[in-house]
Amino acid sequence: VQLQASGGGLVQPGGSLRLSCVATGSTLDDHHIGWFRQAPGKERERVVCIRRDGTTIYAHPVKDRFTVSRDNDKNTLDLSMNDLKPEDTAVYYCATYKNSNWLGCYGVDSSGKGTQVTVSS
Repeated sequence: VQLQASGGGLVQPGGSLRLSCVATGSTLDDHHIGWFRQAPGKERERVVCIRRDGTTIYAHPVKDRFTVSRDNDKNTLDLSMNDLKPEDTAVYYCATYKNSNWLGCYGVDSSGKGTQVTVSS
């Protein structure tokens, strides 16, 4: 599956952004899917996972602020981000994963180029 994320940008603290990921080559609901992010000098961090069974797992730092949605007709995965904080600044990637558990998805199988999100005043 090929993935392409878009929608990043510069936003002030407290603002909102909506990221979109378009998938081609395979149907998203055949996979564990989600978003991860990576800030400069930091390790990759899980953001959200949708397991193949439909269970959605958010990472604690984004829970109640971010909402993921999947459109099976368009084969897209969107991430709505509200109340953004400077610590949300990172490159965001959508991905398919090999495995999942109660903590989330792991073992990135495919991910495309990310999209930069910068939260700053």
